[in-house]
Amino acid sequence: MSSPSVVRDPLHLILGDEELLVERALHETVGAARAADPETELRRIKVSELTPPELDELLSPSLFAESRVVALEAAQDAGKEIAEAVLSHARQPAEGVVLVVVHNGGGRGKNAKELPGALRKLDARVTECQKITKPAQREAFVKDEVRRAGGRIDAAGVSALIETVGFDLRELSSSASQLVADTGGKVDENAVRRYHRGRAEVTGFVVAEKAVTGDRAGALEALRWALQLGVAHVLIADALADSVRTIGRVAAYGRGDPFRLAGELGMPAWKVKKAQAQSRGWSSTTVADALQVVAALNGEVKGMAADADYALERAVRRLVDLHSTRT
Repeated sequence: MSSPSVVRDPLHLILGDEELLVERALHETVGAARAADPETELRRIKVSELTPPELDELLSPSLFAESRVVALEAAQDAGKEIAEAVLSHARQPAEGVVLVVVHNGGGRGKNAKELPGALRKLDARVTECQKITKPAQREAFVKDEVRRAGGRIDAAGVSALIETVGFDLRELSSSASQLVADTGGKVDENAVRRYHRGRAEVTGFVVAEKAVTGDRAGALEALRWALQLGVAHVLIADALADSVRTIGRVAAYGRGDPFRLAGELGMPAWKVKKAQAQSRGWSSTTVADALQVVAALNGEVKGMAADADYALERAVRRLVDLHSTRT
């Protein structure tokens, strides 16, 4: 008996460039196909490596009724001929063949850029796999990962896990699964700290917290430990930017009730309360200056600076100075 999922979804568009989510979406599609036919074969190939005749061969019905999933990767690089060939097959999918088009949402040419929209019109099943960049999205991801593993996690536990592990989704996912297994499913801040004992002191979030509260010695010490232990420059820069932006957003609302502001700002009440305390050392002017510092740092750690270590230290010193010169 064939799987309803395979019959209903012969065409699947995976849209975005978050690698973990893309791999997971492809794995789930293959899993659904193999639930119907355990012998289903997976073929993965970059669109740029194909010619239309080769694509025809990949997507043609099998003489022996063999099922297969064909994943066309990096479809944003498709030329006009290949894009048209993909759409031609998508309009009339071969029996037993599931076509998966992996596209990052961009494209070099008109045909490649328009490919996702054309596939949507053909009723392709769409899985969004966009980069997770916003704090609220990252927190939601952690909650979902713990839930997928069969556990529950509170807001403080989510914050502690992100502070400890950083922004890498694979590490967050792995840690979430392990924590659920180790705790029996109930994850809180204490469980996270126990599991990651010794790591929390060297993350970008710790560097950021000390910098925005004016602790020069503590911030510089934490920064040097983080760099020595290999914490990525971009993760430290992101943590600094997140702290400054949060202080700016919360400070703009004044000293209101954290629980009420949490709903308006779209962040946990504990985070609002923490930012309210941190904002006492800041003014609208110094926050604006700090935002310029972290914006410049973002470019520097991504290749613009000759020495990313120095760029981070300079930014940390500047943030501490701004905290100390409230106007």
